[in-house]
Amino acid sequence: MKTLLLDIETAPNKAYVWGLFDQNISINQLESSSYILCWSAKWLGGPAIAFHKTLRKTHQRAMRSMLVAMRDLLNEADVVIHFNGTKFDIPTLQKEMLRLRIAPPAPFKQIDLYLVARKTFRFESNKLEYLLKVLDLSTKVKHEGFGLWVKCMEGDPEAWKTMEAYNRGDVVGLEELYLLIRPWVEKHPNWSAFKDAPCCPKCGGTRTTRQGIAMTTTFRYQRYQCRDCGGWFRGTKTISQRNRDRMTNIVS
Repeated sequence: MKTLLLDIETAPNKAYVWGLFDQNISINQLESSSYILCWSAKWLGGPAIAFHKTLRKTHQRAMRSMLVAMRDLLNEADVVIHFNGTKFDIPTLQKEMLRLRIAPPAPFKQIDLYLVARKTFRFESNKLEYLLKVLDLSTKVKHEGFGLWVKCMEGDPEAWKTMEAYNRGDVVGLEELYLLIRPWVEKHPNWSAFKDAPCCPKCGGTRTTRQGIAMTTTFRYQRYQCRDCGGWFRGTKTISQRNRDRMTNIVS
């Protein structure tokens, strides 16, 4: 199962405004809309991190090349991991691909670690920076803030060095966070679909132990725990006495 981790950075919208607080900005006040500045991506467990950038939205050839490179990675991916990408990264990429008439990528499953963190745990904050810090993982690259985005839009080489390090660093942290909370992810794409032998559906590991019985409304199943990632899963064959009796009656 090919798993891709990705993160994008975007330029801000530019608009004409009269005030600084609680503004309702209409379309005719918008001077220029947001666009993708850069993206970083890596394959789960792989050493290399791909990075692409564009200096200006008006550089259509560079923008198209950057988006086609991402589309080609998504074509290979079975699963894509991101942070708030369900609402932001993936729709933004798809909008830009549509705008430049780039054909959509092949379908893929998504794991949004922001949604996992918000649903499964009760941290004081669900921001990536906070989660990495409180869980003792890689820290996000420090930068000056909004000014960095402005300088990158202006083509500042030093700013772009910082932006690249920041973007790449987020993907590294994303991978570490995923590997840590993977056993907690509900409805994780099933590794069993990619292996002939029985395995953990979350990590593909084959070192498992029997740990009690999993109950449904009607049937019972053998329950297992993966010794590699710690995830829980159940067997596919029922061990319900009622089911055995039913099958015996059908045969007889």
